[in-house]
Amino acid sequence: MSAVQGREAPANAAPGQGAAKKAPARPARGRALVKRRLSTYALLSAGLVLVVLPFVWTLLTSFKPETEIRRTPPDLLPAQWTLGNYGELLEKMNIGQVFVNSAVVALATVAGNLLFCSMVGYAFAKLAFRGKNVLFALVLTQMALPAIVVMIPQFVLIAKLGLVNTFLGIILPGLVTPLGIFLMRQFIADIPDELIHAARVDGAREFRIFFRIVMPLCRPALATLGLITFLGSWNNFLWPAVVAQSEDKYTLPVALAIFNGYQGTQYGLLIAGSVVVVLPVLVLFVFLQRFFTQGIASTGLK
Repeated sequence: MSAVQGREAPANAAPGQGAAKKAPARPARGRALVKRRLSTYALLSAGLVLVVLPFVWTLLTSFKPETEIRRTPPDLLPAQWTLGNYGELLEKMNIGQVFVNSAVVALATVAGNLLFCSMVGYAFAKLAFRGKNVLFALVLTQMALPAIVVMIPQFVLIAKLGLVNTFLGIILPGLVTPLGIFLMRQFIADIPDELIHAARVDGAREFRIFFRIVMPLCRPALATLGLITFLGSWNNFLWPAVVAQSEDKYTLPVALAIFNGYQGTQYGLLIAGSVVVVLPVLVLFVFLQRFFTQGIASTGLK
């Protein structure tokens, strides 16, 4: 029995020894996982700094006097804080009227895109008609065309309609965009057909189905489209500069560029104006970022 026990002892001890040898693998895997997470966080933090730093520098510079802005090398923090740039901007450029003009143009453009792009997207996604695929292919083709290619025909049309130097002339070409049609078509295509068929069986017409069923389900896509359209319209310079021909029709980018040409290069005023242009978009994105993320994540996934 003692001999048997002596032979069994190493066998019984072997599992324990094997476990003891395998035990260090777990801490090694844990350390590797921690290293990967730290590397990911470091990379994301570096990207965040690269994105945020220019805006922080612009915001801080807007509170510097002109002499300090021109100092070489520049300092990040103002040595002397001042609101003079914003006060001069209000006094010399009539920033209030220009801000209202930009808001009117941007909000009208957003409203038109939300309504008309949704209607066209619904037709492409849920209605059957002859030539649908060909028309949608034409919409996709227009997405590849630079805006400058169609600007001259658009201006000729606006001039023929007598809409030069009017807000309607600035707004009209942007009321429907190929990107908006594509975005809404892809999102509406994911809505179950059974909902629409059931509403039709109950006697609902297409407009009621669109406004009562489709539009409430498209909130993430509408928020995404609204934010993209607002950003493009708010920052648009070339088309308003061509159509608007008097100061009472200037938008913010146009007014800043013309003011800079008249007054010479005054960096403090330009940077303060840039902050005024950026802040509404930043505030809007903070409030709509949840819907924006949902719309981007779900659009096009079937």
